[in-house]
Amino acid sequence: MAWTDRDQAVWEEIMAWEQGLANDGGNDFLYTYSKWLHAAFEAIPEEALASFLNQMDNVLFQVHSLLQGSQFQNEARERMLASARIFREDVETIADMKKLTIDQLGYLNRQQASRHQIYSLIQGGITGTGGAVPVSTDFAAMILINLRSVQLTAMSYGFDPQTPFEMMASLKVFHAATLPDRFLAAGWQELLLELEAQEQPFFYQEAERLTDAAWMEGTVQQLVKLTAIALFKNKRISNLPWISLAIGAGVNYRFTKRITDYAEKYYQYRLLQEKREKVK
Repeated sequence: MAWTDRDQAVWEEIMAWEQGLANDGGNDFLYTYSKWLHAAFEAIPEEALASFLNQMDNVLFQVHSLLQGSQFQNEARERMLASARIFREDVETIADMKKLTIDQLGYLNRQQASRHQIYSLIQGGITGTGGAVPVSTDFAAMILINLRSVQLTAMSYGFDPQTPFEMMASLKVFHAATLPDRFLAAGWQELLLELEAQEQPFFYQEAERLTDAAWMEGTVQQLVKLTAIALFKNKRISNLPWISLAIGAGVNYRFTKRITDYAEKYYQYRLLQEKREKVK
């Protein structure tokens, strides 16, 4: 397919978004907060921290495997292909999604992204009730919802997360999107550098660590959310804890929207980069 004016417009949007990431340097409060957390992590014995991070990596890999082997995910794949065939009848595989225009792919992706944002909002609202079960499962539920949203974004743009490289790429996109604001640009650049260095796109041979101390700041923010919910769950209006409900729903919704937006930019970039290479 030829490089179109819309392709160029979306490419320029991605470049402007990328520049916006680079300009987000944080503020004094965030730097103080980060410095305090860094000092706290340094106080943890190195072996204990490494063991915890390895466990978090295992959780992410297990969740990914669980999703890919589920009937729920297979049905989502089939629905996506069926929706794509509305635009082109010859779409049979995830790779065939690349035959669609960038706007058609964006439309299909926004449908699934919006659903996951709603799932996250509902999950946050349930957690906001302050019940023991919702609070204790909130972190796992957020990993499940948001990792799935990244995987479906990959499929929307023609990249199959069932292949080894794309599996690792989706996990790393999830990791980069959940970094603190001041690390988002660095996470983005690392993703692009790995694309350039990857010579065999269907095989991923390196043993990679996903989580690190910087990523852990995001988990601490989730703990802050749960603490706020605990503080306000007894502040009830009409027998409902509206403040804690709003905190849970709002934080989770913004978190998922951030991830879906970041993932969409990454896979749009890859699709358009491939297209640019072909038309040269």
